[in-house]
Amino acid sequence: MAYGQISATADGEDIMEKDNARRKTLVFDGSKKKAPMLTALAGILIMLAQWIAGLNTVTLVGVVYMCVTAALILLSVLIKKRVYVWYMIGYMCVSFGIFTFYVIAGADAGWGGFLSADAGFASADHALWQGEGSALTRFAGNALILSPTFVLLVAIYAVAASKKVTAKYAVTSALSVLLTGATVILVFTVNLRAKPRMFDMSAGEEEYLSTIKRNAKESNSPNVLFILMDDMGWADASYNARRANLSIPYSTPNIDSVAENGVSFDNFYSNYSVCSPSRFSALTGRYPYRGSADNVLYPTVNTLSPFNATRVFDPIEMGNNCDGMLGDEVTMAEMFSAAGYATGAFGKWHLGDYGEYLPTNQGFDYFYGSHHINDNIPYYHVREGGDLGQGNYEVAVGADIDQGENTKLIHDEIYSWLEQTIDGGDKFFAYYASPRPHAPVHAGKDFIGSSGAGIYGDCLTEFDHYLGLLFDMLEEKGVLDDTIIIFTSDNGPALQGSAGSLRGGKYTAYEAGQKMPFFMRWDNAPEEYSAFYAEDNAVCAPAAMADLFPTLAYMCNITNGQKRGYTPADVDRQLDGVSCVPLLTDDTGTVFIHGKESPILHMKREKIVALQYGVSREKLLELVPEAENLPQGGYAYSTWKYFGSAPNDNPAFFNLTRKDWLICLTDDPSESYNRADTFAPISGELKALKDEVAHSFKDNRRGVNFSYYD
Repeated sequence: MAYGQISATADGEDIMEKDNARRKTLVFDGSKKKAPMLTALAGILIMLAQWIAGLNTVTLVGVVYMCVTAALILLSVLIKKRVYVWYMIGYMCVSFGIFTFYVIAGADAGWGGFLSADAGFASADHALWQGEGSALTRFAGNALILSPTFVLLVAIYAVAASKKVTAKYAVTSALSVLLTGATVILVFTVNLRAKPRMFDMSAGEEEYLSTIKRNAKESNSPNVLFILMDDMGWADASYNARRANLSIPYSTPNIDSVAENGVSFDNFYSNYSVCSPSRFSALTGRYPYRGSADNVLYPTVNTLSPFNATRVFDPIEMGNNCDGMLGDEVTMAEMFSAAGYATGAFGKWHLGDYGEYLPTNQGFDYFYGSHHINDNIPYYHVREGGDLGQGNYEVAVGADIDQGENTKLIHDEIYSWLEQTIDGGDKFFAYYASPRPHAPVHAGKDFIGSSGAGIYGDCLTEFDHYLGLLFDMLEEKGVLDDTIIIFTSDNGPALQGSAGSLRGGKYTAYEAGQKMPFFMRWDNAPEEYSAFYAEDNAVCAPAAMADLFPTLAYMCNITNGQKRGYTPADVDRQLDGVSCVPLLTDDTGTVFIHGKESPILHMKREKIVALQYGVSREKLLELVPEAENLPQGGYAYSTWKYFGSAPNDNPAFFNLTRKDWLICLTDDPSESYNRADTFAPISGELKALKDEVAHSFKDNRRGVNFSYYD
């Protein structure tokens, strides 16, 4: 009995020793187990999707897959003491798919951004980080980005498969931890810049620009100063506040002077209620949907700064690999440059931060300001173009910029550029895109407390002060009278600011989100532009940001030698804007430019939330005879707006939506009453038109004249 007990104990100890030895031995497992094989199959499918779809959105899916697979490799080592070959195969397939895709279809030199946040990735000093580069630079750059995970994966394989490595389990565990960490870092550093997957319209762009007559000086064309504010409400200009009998505690006399010496558009719309898309419309005359630029653009920089993780939003929000305003869009700057104007942009760009998206690759000779919003990190100013050459920039003020100095810094640059341009005898198109009063709101130290309206009012007071200095200089140089000055904003107010009695705010399709102050001045306007000389200098008929392109093309005599007001619509693409010239030459109050054939759209994230158009009194009575007494403000038309479905702007009832609402903006600018039942024929017509426009967008997103490309 004792012998048996001793034997049993010895056998038990032997079994325990063997079990401990087995537990310390790492198994390299190439068996066909279901979970690892399915994971590998998913990796192969993602690799194929990367090649076939060619979208950077797939890359985001891929790096998430790699994170999950790295975690599975680590857990398998720690818990099961196994390294599954199929996990490694899946991981490697996705990594290889990403690498090969960006070598072939990358949209930059391959480095994917810049390594020093305020050093810039597209400057004369960093040529390899700028532009398309070559297959070799893209190979080197993407290899550098992906090499840490590749080296660690190979090391895990080598150690796990080796029979000679001591402490195999410990080494493999450590390598697996490093692989998981490196893969997480890859999420923040992987190259997401790929060539856009959109119909290429560069041939039409080239033909249009090459056929414009370079006649700026010979035709006596006016200069253009286009002032675009950021998040400024309709009633933040004291001129509008006074007209609406509103009281605001500050004044903007120099902004007001544009309207007082010119015209004020009472119903002007920005085409979009957030920054980037609105600017797209302003510069191209087209809806941002045409260029897959339907939302706010974020920095594409690849730093580990937590905020810059938002760069991954661009592939999701924009789609089609678009990181800004596409290079084959025709901008106003390109149009004016082709006509012989000097072109400069100052302030906030917000339409892309590398390659084809940069301002000096979009028609501007010179740019000073920021490519991003002033709440992005890092926020810095650059000088782009000029002596550096097209598409190159250098940092002017680094990420430690005092935003209280923003207005003065930008003012000094545009002031200096205009002086030099005027002294050189050139006509100019100056795009003054102030970052004011976008949050976080700042003001210079000399203006803090100057308005009585807090920092928001101080900010606008400061801007107005420097705008006055700019106007004084133009007058001293003798060019003020011959300069078309446009003042407006990209969208309505966010946290602060006034839109008067209008409903909603920034990022909504309601009036406060898109109805902007809009003033235009041209002291030497020909007599045919009667609105500039009328006693009542208000234009009531609705107009929109996209209308500026065809309007200025006509007013500045852009021509191919045969047609005045020559635009890209005469070559290869649709313009969504309509010329405002008929409104400026009308003294009868009967003209409106946005009827059924050219409605104003209110869009959000590629969807038409609402649309509006004008209806003549005769047509209205034909459709709804009961409308005989409908007030029309003394005009021969009324303006109607239809909401398919819009969220409630009252947060207490966020679950309620305004669905199938019809608003008569002529007598209800606050959008308070649904008239869909009373004016059912109008509502039905607008609803059908909304569906029709949506289908036309779907069928021909870019608005291409396909006969040109046949």
